[in-house]
Amino acid sequence: MEPTGKLFAFNGAGQQFQLLNMKVPALKPGEVLVKNLYTTICGSDMHTYCGLRTEKTPTVLGHEIVGEIIAIGEAHPGNDYAGNDLKIGDRITWSVFSSNPLSELAKRGMPQKSDQLFKYGHAQITEANPFHGGLGEYCILKENTTLLKIPLDVPLPVAATINCAVATVAGALRLAGDISGKNILITGMGLLGIVCAAMCKVAGAQAVNAADINQQRLDEALLFGADTSILLSKAQPEQNIDIVFDMSGAPAAMETGLESLATGGTAVWIGAVFSNRKVNIDAEQVIRRMITIKGLHNYNHEDLLAAVDFISQHHHSFPFKELIGPEFSFNDTQKAFEYAKAHLPLRVGIRIA
Repeated sequence: MEPTGKLFAFNGAGQQFQLLNMKVPALKPGEVLVKNLYTTICGSDMHTYCGLRTEKTPTVLGHEIVGEIIAIGEAHPGNDYAGNDLKIGDRITWSVFSSNPLSELAKRGMPQKSDQLFKYGHAQITEANPFHGGLGEYCILKENTTLLKIPLDVPLPVAATINCAVATVAGALRLAGDISGKNILITGMGLLGIVCAAMCKVAGAQAVNAADINQQRLDEALLFGADTSILLSKAQPEQNIDIVFDMSGAPAAMETGLESLATGGTAVWIGAVFSNRKVNIDAEQVIRRMITIKGLHNYNHEDLLAAVDFISQHHHSFPFKELIGPEFSFNDTQKAFEYAKAHLPLRVGIRIA
């Protein structure tokens, strides 16, 4: 008799989650079966839930996941991306995507944009492929998914954020280059901005300046390495910034960031992943001040490795666990999303097992 597992299906904005019990398909070559332990509700999950973005439905949401290996399929190499041996019972995180490693974009360091892309927490549920998101008891990891073991002392709520928020910020720092001794501005102090402050502090930034329109989030940023906070409704950043990271996606914030850059400065944008007005750019100033603008969507394999290393070493250095809350049980998934919509916390946690 084939094993079965539960999942919560999302059928569209305004509809209640539907609890389904579905067969767990046999593993294909190279696949890994994971028992989901914990998932956090990401901003993109909320955008889908509220109808700001669309996915093929029914779908199983949730891509910030941490889990435990319960089966390893034939032809899997048997080790993680760092070269560690994998075994049943190992706690792991994995990339939010699988893709063709031989494609041209993958070879250029952009596997998240390469051929045969599959994204966890964003795919349609079918009988042949039902378990691919966080809101299920299981997740089947496809071939060419990057897996990494996680130390058991990392709290589950913190571990769940590694493969989205933390890895994306690691990618942003990679694009920015050397952080040491630099004057940093971060616009948007959601979870991405908070993580960015901590990573910049650890990387040796001279000053980390946090900017937002929410004073509570600015206060939280000071606990994660920010040296100064700027309430954008009352003040503007100084114009001597070496690197500005925009985590907000707000055009006004990106414009403010560009205006604050010193000659030779760099802007890294990762927040603008939803439709908004166009950003007004003074091309003359970009040229005369030799400004560089870079964008990043998701991350590559090395960024995920850097994220695991950072959290493994520094989850005790900053109060990351306090950013996740409240926590709901798997059966209370509907309540978890309703709470997230009503209260807009940085993250809501859902304990699967």
